[in-house]
Amino acid sequence: MTTTMPATANSDLDTAINALKEKKDAFAALDLNARIQLLDEIIAGVIAIEEDWVRAACKAKGLDINKSGAGEEWLAGPMAMHRNLRLLKQSLIDVRDHGTPQLPANSVRVHSNGQTIVKVFPADFYDKLLFKGFVAEVWQQPEVTPENLPQNMAVIYQGELPPGKVCLVLGAGNVSSIGPLDVIYKMFVDNELCILKMNPVNEYLGPLWEKAFKTYIDKGFLRVVYGAAQVGDYLCKHDDVDSIHITGSDKTHDIIVWGPPGDEREERKKNNNPVNSKPITSELGNVSPVVIVPGQWSAADIQFHATNVASMLANNGSFNCNAAKLLILHEDWAQRTEFMDALQAVLKSLPPRKAYYPGAGDRYKSFTEEYSETAVKLGAEAEGVLPWTLLRHADSKNTKNMCFTTEAFCGVLAETTLPGADAAEFLDNAVEFCNNTVWGTLNACIIVDPKTEQSDKVHKSLEKAKELLRYGTIGINHWPALGYCLASTPWGAFPGHTLEDIQSGIGVVHNTYLFNKSEKTVIKGPFRLSILDPVPPWFVTNSRTHITARKLTKFEAAPSLFKLPGIAVSAALG
Repeated sequence: MTTTMPATANSDLDTAINALKEKKDAFAALDLNARIQLLDEIIAGVIAIEEDWVRAACKAKGLDINKSGAGEEWLAGPMAMHRNLRLLKQSLIDVRDHGTPQLPANSVRVHSNGQTIVKVFPADFYDKLLFKGFVAEVWQQPEVTPENLPQNMAVIYQGELPPGKVCLVLGAGNVSSIGPLDVIYKMFVDNELCILKMNPVNEYLGPLWEKAFKTYIDKGFLRVVYGAAQVGDYLCKHDDVDSIHITGSDKTHDIIVWGPPGDEREERKKNNNPVNSKPITSELGNVSPVVIVPGQWSAADIQFHATNVASMLANNGSFNCNAAKLLILHEDWAQRTEFMDALQAVLKSLPPRKAYYPGAGDRYKSFTEEYSETAVKLGAEAEGVLPWTLLRHADSKNTKNMCFTTEAFCGVLAETTLPGADAAEFLDNAVEFCNNTVWGTLNACIIVDPKTEQSDKVHKSLEKAKELLRYGTIGINHWPALGYCLASTPWGAFPGHTLEDIQSGIGVVHNTYLFNKSEKTVIKGPFRLSILDPVPPWFVTNSRTHITARKLTKFEAAPSLFKLPGIAVSAALG
């Protein structure tokens, strides 16, 4: 990997941390009007760099800025950031004017198990138009009730603001908006100033963040630094760094907390004696399962969801923590072969992507060698690119199967099957399998057709699945990654992990309604969009994603009715 920025010297790291230390109490004392003004400044800063941002990311990832693939960088980059900033700003205005973020009308209900559920999406007229038929609900932890919900929102703004802190944000190298959005969350939700260490994979974006966040830097509220593991290690151990936030690998997390692998680490874990005891929050990936409930699907249904699953795998070259990694099918589904053939055909039609993330070739090799007899490579390997690959027929009875326990951070998707006397029993089995065998708790997907769901038994099993699945985001019929971009939905692992067994991490980000004790998000969309509906912009077959996503970005920065016709026309032509 070729670095583009020189590593920040230790003396300069000390200077950066000291600057933040000097300003942390001043920032912590800022009133809501000042904080809202700071958000306005970063919104303007992002507008100023967004074209260069997408152009730089496309160049690094081997994408043509004028072709559909560039739309991925618009959607997961400046569009996601604008939406997050806009909704967070509105919540702070609500806190200033009403004492708490204002939820959509009639949005709070109580589940049969007693949990409080808040429908956060759609929140307005624009949401309903742009995401027709989609609904997102945030399930609260059991102790939250409708009565005490307001006291479990925006808690740092209730009474005296807590003391300021300095947080080290270890930036992610894959999705470009992760690092800056993590900074925004730590600042405005946790009241912590940040030193953002750019990941070497996308450190080329650092100068753009420095430009976009210039007023923050000038005020002493942010520093951006560069370097590899040595710089990260120095910062993690720095006496004046109060907390750490990481988006990345559980292995990196464990090195920070417990030290390098070996007997000493295991002894430390056993005795709860970490080498680094600073508070740490994290988002650390997942073996993301896609459960397909058997039904009687039309040819159009088959094609739609073959494209749907292919998109969950192929987006960003499959270097996403929420990329589909494990397909779970009923062993006796009559259309299983038809579906897998369709999925294979869609993946085969996609051009291979640049394997830009370090170690991709080694990870790909380890998986394809492990499943050498059943791996289906849909294309040829070449310098710098890897073929989309299906790992067929993984044995669900072997709970130690590599594809169940290890995230394949490259373009491979495993397939396994489970039994069940009927669709309902299969879904029950799939929930148990995901919870107890599949590694991670970040996100999971269930796809079920309306006719099958209407069955009383399946409906009950689906409701039970929403209740029992231990994942931070559950997508019904669509990619759970929508939860990342909606912003009003918390993004992170299912709560309850410990430093000893970290899995997908601790804490959440985004979460613009500022829920303090969220448990999970459930997002549901139509099983299949009609022929009159536009192709979802995140689908890999959409030929105009780059155009539609750019228009959506401009809309999210400043919503307007006048921008909707252009979005609609572009989406319809996709």
